[in-house]
Amino acid sequence: MGDVQTRHLRKSMTDAERRLWSRLRGNALGFHFRRQHRIGIYVADFVCLERQLVVEADGGQHNLPGGLVRDDRRTAWLNSVGYDVLRFWNNDV
Repeated sequence: MGDVQTRHLRKSMTDAERRLWSRLRGNALGFHFRRQHRIGIYVADFVCLERQLVVEADGGQHNLPGGLVRDDRRTAWLNSVGYDVLRFWNNDV
């Protein structure tokens, strides 16, 4: 995914992503988070580099068979490079 696509993701957040970002931004939790941040070949919805924590807001497409496999592969890779991953369904946000 190129820088143009990453910028597009930053500008087109879902409602759930907007809600999460309103709670994470500006060190509101005592840690700095970035949104739509590239880690390897992936772009994390939100990441705290200091704590190596990725927070994802997942919509219904993630519950499809292919989506579940991709998410598992992505989480395994992120774990392998030292990141913990928290996933929340959009409707739970």
